[in-house]
Amino acid sequence: MDRVKVFKALGDQNRLNILEILQTGEKCGCTLLEELNIVQSTLSHHMKLLVESNLVSSRKDGKWTYYSLNDEGCDRTKDVLNILFQKSDNYVFECVNCD
Repeated sequence: MDRVKVFKALGDQNRLNILEILQTGEKCGCTLLEELNIVQSTLSHHMKLLVESNLVSSRKDGKWTYYSLNDEGCDRTKDVLNILFQKSDNYVFECVNCD
């Protein structure tokens, strides 16, 4: 898992909105366009980042692309966040300039 890609994907309000929309199930790109009120090129950029970060899966059906949350990628992201915010067993306060 590329943590930088994941955090970049999470670092935009439109992409967070997309993830929230996808919580209710698979959506066609046209549905996302309508709900977000953005243009196709902007949606394509956001979806590329979300798919590359493995937070979202995509599938083509004819001329449409359908998107859904990638359960495995989302679970790995949750694990990374838990690890990042878990204090070490060796946690101590240190200050090199304190008296």
